[in-house]
Amino acid sequence: MENKEKDLSTALEMTGKSADMMVENSDMTNEAAVVEQPPVGPKSAMVTIIGRPSAGKSTFLNTATGEPVSIVSAIPQTTRNAIRGIVNTSYGQLVFIDTPGYHDSEKKMNLRMRNIVADQLEASDLILYIIDTTRPCAEEERLIVELLEGHQDKIVVALNKIDEKRSMKDHAHKFIKAQLGNVPEKRVLEISAKEDKGINEVLKALYEMAKEGPHLYSEEFYTDQEVDFRIAEVVREQAINRLEQEVPHAVYVQIADLEQRGPNKMWCRAFICVEKESQKGIVIGKGAQMIKTIRLESMKQLRNIFDYKIELDLQVKVDKNWRQRDVTLDKLLK
Repeated sequence: MENKEKDLSTALEMTGKSADMMVENSDMTNEAAVVEQPPVGPKSAMVTIIGRPSAGKSTFLNTATGEPVSIVSAIPQTTRNAIRGIVNTSYGQLVFIDTPGYHDSEKKMNLRMRNIVADQLEASDLILYIIDTTRPCAEEERLIVELLEGHQDKIVVALNKIDEKRSMKDHAHKFIKAQLGNVPEKRVLEISAKEDKGINEVLKALYEMAKEGPHLYSEEFYTDQEVDFRIAEVVREQAINRLEQEVPHAVYVQIADLEQRGPNKMWCRAFICVEKESQKGIVIGKGAQMIKTIRLESMKQLRNIFDYKIELDLQVKVDKNWRQRDVTLDKLLK
């Protein structure tokens, strides 16, 4: 067992997902260095990530895959859909589903997002439950535990943000022992998703539970997101991280047109949609400075994701009370 664990740790380090893949020979200035990756192993699992808002689910997913799969913000409830990120190693393929933050709310949109979480738990092979240790395990954690009652045989718990001074990891350990007593201690792990600490140990625990089976995606994939969805999420991320008060939650991004204009360039017309006329002015900003910044920063981020340039035509429009309309929610929440 010890040798097996050592092999697994080595395999995880070789993925480049949470370790630096760098060539340290400074003499190789004129030669391309190629790092051979081992073939993807036989194990396969769909892993649902669950946790309350701002627990660090999206940060974990981005760190584990080594790519910006899910948008990250200090503002709670930025993830609205079930986002897939894929980790391939010599032990197999883990397909992670980053779900919206689970919390108690009777608002229509929040109820829809809670249903997304519940559906993903039923469909998953394994569950990664992420807890923010800087906050007490109170009512919202108990709501999550109720969802997990019948799934304790497939849960790994990650106690996140342990590097922060406010961390109450002992409190979190006691909560898990009391509420999810059938989850063994070796599957309750301490991590810092932001600082990339403990990520390999979480992957290791999941691989040990995963079974052999067919892979869902080719090994070159790290997400299954379509181009238009990725563009919309990047624009939304850049917008919500710059807007204040209630405006971020009132924003969604609509992709109106996508047009390939050459082998290395795509043109996209997109609208940042808000609920009220007063919010439109906030998004545009004085002298159109805010919308210009969102556009330029979005294009910069997209250049890091795609191997071609995406030219954005970005505008703002009002879609009055869209969070209360089923037809809009059906399009946005999947």
